[in-house]
Amino acid sequence: MSIRVGVQFGGWPLGPVTGRRFFEFVDRLEALDFDSLWFSDRVISSSPTLGSFSALGAVAARTQKLKFGNSVLVLPTRHPVEVAKEIATIDMLSGGRMLPAFGLGTDDEREYEAAGISKSERAGRTDEAVGLLRRLWTEEHVSHQGRYYHLTDVTIAPRPVQACPPIWFGGRSLPAYRRAGRLGDGWMASNITPDEVHSGIAAIKAAALEAGRALEPDHFGVIVSFRMAANRAVARDTLVPGLLRPRSDAVLEDYCALGTPDDCIAMVRRYIDAGASKFVMRPLCGPDEIDAQLETLAHEVIPDVEATRV
Repeated sequence: MSIRVGVQFGGWPLGPVTGRRFFEFVDRLEALDFDSLWFSDRVISSSPTLGSFSALGAVAARTQKLKFGNSVLVLPTRHPVEVAKEIATIDMLSGGRMLPAFGLGTDDEREYEAAGISKSERAGRTDEAVGLLRRLWTEEHVSHQGRYYHLTDVTIAPRPVQACPPIWFGGRSLPAYRRAGRLGDGWMASNITPDEVHSGIAAIKAAALEAGRALEPDHFGVIVSFRMAANRAVARDTLVPGLLRPRSDAVLEDYCALGTPDDCIAMVRRYIDAGASKFVMRPLCGPDEIDAQLETLAHEVIPDVEATRV
C-alpha cells in the first residue's frame, strides 16, 4: 500500500482573509508536492469558513497535480442532485482529482435548521443520498421515489472523469463504522487514537463483509492534528486556542502529532501500524507559523513517512 499525506484547510488559518493569501497557500502546497488538500464543511460558522465546493473549484483551476476533497461534506444538508452535479463538474475540470468524503454533521441543531431539515433525519438522508449519487454518476435518466428524495428522469452531464468517484465516510462511532462498511469506498476519521483506528478498521471490514462488500486495503485514513516544536511539552504549551476541540476521554498526545519532526513521524507510524495509509495533516498553529510548519512537514516528515512500506 502507498502512504500519502495531504493537508486540511479548516476554517481560515491564514491571517487576513483575502483571495491572494489563499492562492499563495495553494501554490505553495503544489510546489511542496503535497498529495492533497481538504476543506472542512460547515453550513454555519462564527468564524471565516470557505464554501467547500467553491474553494475546490478554485483549486482545480489553480493546480495541476494536487488532489482535493471535503473533509467531510455534511451530506444530509444538501440535495444529492446538487452534490452529484458539483462533484462531477469539479472532477471533470480537474481531470479526475476530486475526492468526496461525507459525514452526518455536528450535534448543533442549527446546522440542520439552516438547511431546512431535521437533525433526526440525517442518517436516513445520508444513506438514501449515497445510492442516488452513484446512480447519477453512472446512469442515464435516473428516477427515484424514496423517503426523502424524489427524482424523475434526471441526467447529470458532464459526467465525472472518474467513472464513479469513490465515496469516503468520516466518523468514529459504531454506526459510522457500519455505514462506512455498508456503503462506503473508504474511511477517514479525526481526533482518533491509533488503537481506535485499528478497532475501527476491523469493525468496518466486518460490516462490509456482512453486506457482501470489501473496501480496498489502502482506503483507510486519518486526519491528524499536528504541532512541531522543540519537544512535546513546548508543542502542547504553544497550541493556538480554539483550533482543536479536545476530547474529554483522551489526552492530546494520544491522537495528535506533537513535538519534533521525529515525534511526528513516530506518531504517523503508529497509525500506519494500525492499518491507515492516507493522512490529512491539520496544523495547530497561528497564521504567522503555518508556512514554516508546512515546510518542515514537507521536507522532514513526509519523505520518511511516504517511504514506509506496508
